[in-house]
Amino acid sequence: MFLNILLQTQTIVQKDIPLPLPVPEWVLVVVLVSMFLVHILFINFMVGGSILTLVYQLLGLRKPDYDKLAYEVAQTITVNKSMAVVMGIAPLLAINTLYTTYFYTANALTGLMWILIIPLVTIAFLLLYAHKFLWHKLDNNKFLHISILATAVAIFLFVPLIFLTNVNLMMFPDKWSVVEGFLSALVLPNVFPRYLHFLNACMAASGLLLVWYFGRKDFDFEEKFPTLSRYNVRKNLYTVTFYGSVVQFLVGPIVLVTLPSQGLGWNVLLVIFTGASIAIVAMVWLWKEITGPAAQFGRHFTKIALTMGVVVLFMGSGRQLYRSNVIDPHRKLVAKKTAEYEKQVKEAQAEALKPKTTETAAATHPGEAIFQMNCVACHQVNDKLVGPSMVEAAGIYKGNLNGLMGWIRQPGKKREGPAMPAQAHLGDDKIKQVAEWVLTLNK
Repeated sequence: MFLNILLQTQTIVQKDIPLPLPVPEWVLVVVLVSMFLVHILFINFMVGGSILTLVYQLLGLRKPDYDKLAYEVAQTITVNKSMAVVMGIAPLLAINTLYTTYFYTANALTGLMWILIIPLVTIAFLLLYAHKFLWHKLDNNKFLHISILATAVAIFLFVPLIFLTNVNLMMFPDKWSVVEGFLSALVLPNVFPRYLHFLNACMAASGLLLVWYFGRKDFDFEEKFPTLSRYNVRKNLYTVTFYGSVVQFLVGPIVLVTLPSQGLGWNVLLVIFTGASIAIVAMVWLWKEITGPAAQFGRHFTKIALTMGVVVLFMGSGRQLYRSNVIDPHRKLVAKKTAEYEKQVKEAQAEALKPKTTETAAATHPGEAIFQMNCVACHQVNDKLVGPSMVEAAGIYKGNLNGLMGWIRQPGKKREGPAMPAQAHLGDDKIKQVAEWVLTLNK
């Protein structure tokens, strides 16, 4: 019944369970933003590294040193995968605690796809390990070996789409009543622009990581890859980072335009545009690395890495500010509804403690008491709530006790909106008492 109420948020604001937070809210916000950024950075390394490994392995079909290069990149993927999983625990707990109602409602509405994340990720991880540890055993069957990685990459490209769809949906309670599963949530305006933004970030971050990885002094590049140039490989990876960043500047405005305007306050825009301005500085240094003389190659790396880190921090903070701007008004309505509900509960408890006269007690039908305990979340006596009023039901089933009992026990669906859940668990005696009481409303 609670989910039925959630699905009607265009006209009804749900009540919450007012449990205190374990720590001050600002602590949870800091944990959510900071740890999520670390988590998503390793996700970027994992997804982007998987794509680059696949590209290098395909190039390796003609030039063996590229296959060796793919092997080296593949060594980083499983490490980044493990770090992404570990670093994802804190932000997941934080968002669950801060936005319980919104996060779990989005989970329920995206349904099966959300549940599939765990088995999909498990399959992808197993494929990664098979690809890594069977590398040399499958030297004579490159098609199978590449297919294993390609399947893992396909899963890695799909799972973030589920996450983005879910996180996007949780911010917009006004959309919950029109969403009918994952596919309808997927086509909400902001999902695919954010997804493209994520993919570009994966490539840019992975390119920069591998520039460092192959530039280490203790990495004997020339011995491992006699036909490849360390300078050219690192320059190409810088190019991946640069053009990934360029595309971000094209996709970013689309992300902003497709975001519902109620969350785009001056604070969000200030943070985002500040981050974008800093990104331009990093891109200037990237361009100098790509076009500059080979003798000076790598001198800007530290500045680029630190600047990009600052940009990521600004973008993550902007996303949290937007989330707060969008959700906070609804949270205030929920808090108001909760306060009203608690007041009504206290008044009802106080009324229940008052001694009842024999006349009052006799006037209360046992079916009404059962109705108040089990049905008021979706039904009122005189007014339509989630379902029809009991006066309307009494008119429909006038004189038909068995018909009303059958409907309560195993209802069907006769109108738009969420279907009524079966109430067979009440037992025939209670169902009969409720039905008898409902029919008295028509007299």
